[in-house]
Amino acid sequence: MPRFLVLDAYDRPARDKLQAAGASAAGDLYKNMLLHWRPEAEVEIAYSADKSASIADLSAYDAMFWTGSSLTIYHDAPEVTQQIDLAREAFRLGVPAFGSCWALQLACVAAGGTCRKNPKGREFGLARDITLTAEGAAHPVFAGRQDRFMAFCSHLDEIETLPQGASVLAGNHISRVQAAEIRHDQGVFFAQQYHPEYDFSEIAALSRFRAEGLIDDGFVADEAGLQAYIADCQALSDNPRDADLRAGLQADDAVLEQKVRQNEVSNWLDLTFPKR
Repeated sequence: MPRFLVLDAYDRPARDKLQAAGASAAGDLYKNMLLHWRPEAEVEIAYSADKSASIADLSAYDAMFWTGSSLTIYHDAPEVTQQIDLAREAFRLGVPAFGSCWALQLACVAAGGTCRKNPKGREFGLARDITLTAEGAAHPVFAGRQDRFMAFCSHLDEIETLPQGASVLAGNHISRVQAAEIRHDQGVFFAQQYHPEYDFSEIAALSRFRAEGLIDDGFVADEAGLQAYIADCQALSDNPRDADLRAGLQADDAVLEQKVRQNEVSNWLDLTFPKR
């Protein structure tokens, strides 16, 4: 029975705001996703941004999984730097790691790369035209994945410089690095800029959570546009086969079918922890 550690990387104020917006806790989303694919696993959640965060022995876990976060990786703040230190310790110990969004930026910085605010702006809702590189197309984690696909996303930052030992596996016109495998010290970290753990109901809730920024950035024109987008996302979550809703949000099975949406998660688990 594998023992997994999920690192919920949101700080406490952000977790409270997520809850108020009706969003699921990031750690719970990851735990539920892992248990769907490995129901026999033991999954623990730790809150890696909290001052009280304490993990006695990382080597006691078979793998670690990092969620997204509303923190900024290049800010010199304890809730950020302690997470970078934790990722470095996992690299040192050789604990296999997998994660979303913040996780990619975290792994990059922990291994010696840099991140920045994306000059192309916010990518939210659906990351479109994610395209596999030659290395990505040949990587077994992407087996079964189309060469070009869409995925759920929510981020303002991007990888600026890659560390040594990093392989870019996918990218698009907004973010050059949408997926990477980072080999550093004794460890390997597979991370995606996108979110396989999300669905349209979570995007609806995140739209409430990030309402001001989405309007300020022009993702929607105004409050009425935001509410219409939220309503459409929730309606499609409730009725995923509705052709009009699919067309309106320009969504396909890559995000609406769990098996397709979580293709890389399932493959990574099969490769790292083969079923017996």
